[in-house]
Amino acid sequence: MSLNKHYLSIVILAGTVSLGTSCAPKETEVASNDVAFTTQTERMLIKVDTLFTEFENPWGMTWLSDGRMLVTERKGEILIFKDDAFTGEKIQGLPAVHAVNQAGLLDVAVHPKYAENGWIYIAYAKNFEDSTGATTIMRFKLEGNTAVQQEDLITAGPPWKGGRHFGSRIVFDNEGFMYFSNGDKGNIPMNAQDLTNAHGKVHRVNDDGTIPADNPFVDSTGAVASIWSYGNRNPQGLYFDKANNVLWETEHGPRGGDELNIIEKGKNYGWPVISYGINYNNTILAETSEKPGMEQPIHYWVPSIATSGVTVVTSDKYPNWKGNILVGALAKQHIARVVLKDGKHVAEEKLLPGIGRVRQVAESPDGYIYAITEATGLLVKILPVN
Repeated sequence: MSLNKHYLSIVILAGTVSLGTSCAPKETEVASNDVAFTTQTERMLIKVDTLFTEFENPWGMTWLSDGRMLVTERKGEILIFKDDAFTGEKIQGLPAVHAVNQAGLLDVAVHPKYAENGWIYIAYAKNFEDSTGATTIMRFKLEGNTAVQQEDLITAGPPWKGGRHFGSRIVFDNEGFMYFSNGDKGNIPMNAQDLTNAHGKVHRVNDDGTIPADNPFVDSTGAVASIWSYGNRNPQGLYFDKANNVLWETEHGPRGGDELNIIEKGKNYGWPVISYGINYNNTILAETSEKPGMEQPIHYWVPSIATSGVTVVTSDKYPNWKGNILVGALAKQHIARVVLKDGKHVAEEKLLPGIGRVRQVAESPDGYIYAITEATGLLVKILPVN
């Protein structure tokens, strides 16, 4: 039995199983009615609770100050969870989305002062009449379960046909600036090197979508003023480490060359001039993997694992993982636990192999790790076992 089928069998049997680290999990007697299992990782024994099994293409998740959790579905929905259970409710009145391939309703985040101002932010592919879409950041407030006071803050254009490489993540830093990612749209990789368009970049704006005066290209003629970094192929992971004031990013390479980066002001991350990957038809993509003036990743994956959401473990609930970076893997269907020392990659572990296409992994306000998956359609919660 493959591991992803095994996870589904957990849901069907509503049982507890014990897994080793091999690819052939051992099923044990059903011990309870919990949809859960335990597994031994390199550093600790963990319990994995399956909380929901019916996602289609989940993308982002966040928590409100009242304890509710919101999870986006790419087709244009936001599901509401409370106490680790789906309430059966969804947010109403959301905008129409350009739901094609990787485009649609993508990330969701709350303002750092949400308890005071009530702002919720979404990244979505705005639908235009000519069948194009563009990554757009909107904010709104909730009136009951209805999205009200909707404001489109910024659109990362120009609009694009198709649905490849829309990026999408939203994070806030310690000063309240908002960063969001936008992919190169696939068909024209050199978009990422062109400062006159918003594609293949990480952007920085104020919480109302206006442009900070100290952005790196704000005074450059013709440049998109919101650009913070460029040369980013398809950044589907973004996380701001508030303790260390570091912006982490993961992005997809082509065939090989997925990257984990630290994103810094005005820097060029090289795509497609440099890459550790090759074209999908196995031909050479870039003549070199290094070039002066272009940043090197903290780590890269060959072959690709298809990096998606990223988070840093800050919770005291996981003492043996604290400070590690967790990266969702779509193609390889696991969570990569990355260990750094002095800013360099020194070790890595594949957590929950076969669980499904891990689109996002995040730490809740009360310090627990959650993940959402495509294909298997799961919401899972990872708990340490004493």
